Amino acid sequence: MLVRELKRLLLFVGPAIFLILLVAKLCGKTLISLPSLTSPFSNGLSSEFQESGTPSNHVGHPFAGYTEGAYHEIFSLSTSDKKYFKIKFPPHRGINPNAIPHPTLESTWIIVSQRHDHSVKDSVWFAELFCNAVFTGEGLSCIEPPLILPIGRTRGHDKCIGNLGYFGFNVGPHDARVFYGPTAPYTVYGSNSQYTCFGQWIQDLRLLTDWPFEFFNEAQFSMPTELQRPEPYGMVEKNYFIFWDRDENVYAHYDIFPKRVFARLSDDGSTGPDLAPKVATGDEKCMNKYMQKLPLENESIHQATNSISITLCKRSDPGCQPDDSNTFILTVFQHKKFYSGHAVYDPYVTLFEQMAPFALYGISTKPFWISGRGMPGEWKDLNGNPSDQTQMIYVTSLSWKKAGQKYHGYIDDVLFVLFGIEDSDTGGIDIMAGDLLADLGLCALL
Repeated sequence: MLVRELKRLLLFVGPAIFLILLVAKLCGKTLISLPSLTSPFSNGLSSEFQESGTPSNHVGHPFAGYTEGAYHEIFSLSTSDKKYFKIKFPPHRGINPNAIPHPTLESTWIIVSQRHDHSVKDSVWFAELFCNAVFTGEGLSCIEPPLILPIGRTRGHDKCIGNLGYFGFNVGPHDARVFYGPTAPYTVYGSNSQYTCFGQWIQDLRLLTDWPFEFFNEAQFSMPTELQRPEPYGMVEKNYFIFWDRDENVYAHYDIFPKRVFARLSDDGSTGPDLAPKVATGDEKCMNKYMQKLPLENESIHQATNSISITLCKRSDPGCQPDDSNTFILTVFQHKKFYSGHAVYDPYVTLFEQMAPFALYGISTKPFWISGRGMPGEWKDLNGNPSDQTQMIYVTSLSWKKAGQKYHGYIDDVLFVLFGIEDSDTGGIDIMAGDLLADLGLCALL
């Protein structure tokens, strides 16, 4: 365990530390409140690759605790106690899960996670587990023992030097995100880079699993394709997400803070220029309104999930017609706090427009709290000791729950939100999509 922890600490020594944000105080802002579904707007590399912060000697630091009223709580639609459910990969253990509806089987999902039970001590081999899964009394669980997603080693180890030299020995993918685009499923994962030490790659998921026959675009991500980015590169690139505009052109979003970076993506993984400067003035105004800077040490902001497209009215409403005024790209980012040797992640929602140049539309004014997440004193750490911090839940995946639903949905559709738990377990919660958008601060009204 000590060797593995030392390896983890090496992974992010060297890259520049991001500036930090926190949601602004509630005083004086304009919000969308969506809990009731009554109005037109109603209702990575993962934590395994932690940056090495400077641990605080202040055990139970308030930034790592729970404050009443500081969160918007979301509840499961399918569990009797309204708390999250577990995701199981027996006989293996996984972290950082993903799920998408199975293309042909009813009430069945394809689930994927990072394998987290190496049988060889100090192994440098990484793999993603996958299987078909159904709901059981234990949660969402594999029907049969999971298989290994056949993603191999990538080239590029010669650029991992100094404290990052360990990356050069890496074999296999890290922290895959599995998701639907408008027509096809994909996976984005971390692996050795051709352009820097460690990068992000994409591949059509249908060519990696036992997928029913479909025609596919041979030129678009049929083989492992590294996602390039506008320079400069960091030594370790992670947590990219892919999004599609209204016309199904594909883009990659690289950073959300301290400034957004995103660009048009070509089939070979190359990109055009960074488009974010075109909306930087308005985006920064929105961020400054709903977020504030926090201490540079021990805290940071992470992109977290894939993207989905959502129309802010009900599918059940005959007058609800998707257009540029009501349909946006949704993703989750996370505020990381690292105190007393323990990381805590608080998830926030952001929406941006579905047509270039993709200006920010709204940002959560408070993080959402997943029902069942352990509050200080309610859960025990891996050593069996009661913790005085909130339980670490690291959100990794958004997907529509209903069979046949891919990239686009409405606020009255059911959404899966999946997450890793304390780098040792996996969980998920199913909610009405609109419930995720409560307390959304609008950029356009500033």
